[in-house]
Amino acid sequence: MAAIDELKDLLSQDIRQLDALADILEQEKSCLSSSDMQALQAITTEKNTLLDQIRGRARQKIHTLVAMGYRPESGAPSRFIRSAGLSDLASLWSQANERLTFCQEINQNNGRVISHMQKRLARLTDIFRGASSQQKLYGAHGEQTGASQRTILASA
Repeated sequence: MAAIDELKDLLSQDIRQLDALADILEQEKSCLSSSDMQALQAITTEKNTLLDQIRGRARQKIHTLVAMGYRPESGAPSRFIRSAGLSDLASLWSQANERLTFCQEINQNNGRVISHMQKRLARLTDIFRGASSQQKLYGAHGEQTGASQRTILASA
């Protein structure tokens, strides 16, 4: 039973920190929209700290599950927990998974905002270089690059 209690504790910590991560991601979104780079840097540091803690607990959860008899090659941990009849643990696992999914959605939205900002910066750079009317090429990952992108703006 000690392993079950440990897993419940780890999941409870995950839920609390995933809620905090969702708040941080919302703050990140507002910093991106207002272009507040100093606040964004502080938020990124805080976000990375939280993510490191969540990743560390993920390893602990797997070790605890293995100690309970879970075999990683046998399927998802949630299936193992449900099949063991641990309804409280399954509920916590589900709550943590829902919060993780929510954080992933917010993070993807923030990633799209960053991508749009990068494209806008690339267009401005092309205008400064005088390459805005030149044809564009597509790279291996679908990104647009100007034919004159390798042109040097200035040298010392």
